[in-house]
Amino acid sequence: MTKLNKIIIHWTAGNYEPNETDVNHYHYLINGSGLVKRGKHTPEDNEDCTDGKYAAHTGGGNTGAIGIALCCMKDSKTPPIKKQVEACCNLAAQLCVIYGIKPINCITHAEFGQAHPNTSSYGKIDINSIPYANIKGIKPCGDYLRNKINWYYQRYI
Repeated sequence: MTKLNKIIIHWTAGNYEPNETDVNHYHYLINGSGLVKRGKHTPEDNEDCTDGKYAAHTGGGNTGAIGIALCCMKDSKTPPIKKQVEACCNLAAQLCVIYGIKPINCITHAEFGQAHPNTSSYGKIDINSIPYANIKGIKPCGDYLRNKINWYYQRYI
């Protein structure tokens, strides 16, 4: 039985392609073409983060968490785009099925930070805007992503 119990969705604050730092910190990265790229670490590496060999994507929340990142948001000219978000939500749904995670346990980095003010994730803003869908705000973005994840999830169960 896996100890993985949540998926945390991020943006890299970079370009539409992952860089070496991104590959080291996230399990999966979605580039600007919507292609999924694997990070250095497997999700199972985050079952126990005490050995130092894990994807450090969420300060105070790495244990039990799979990290997915949209490669975007270097600036206002590199916002999340629809094919990235769709690929991310589809991947998250597949991972929910594989690891027995409920879509409700898919949250953004910003939502984690709000719920855990005593961590270094407090104050993070990813993901607080999905311009193509005209979605703004931490909770509305999280809800939008969870609804999409659940839509895909229903097709896999």
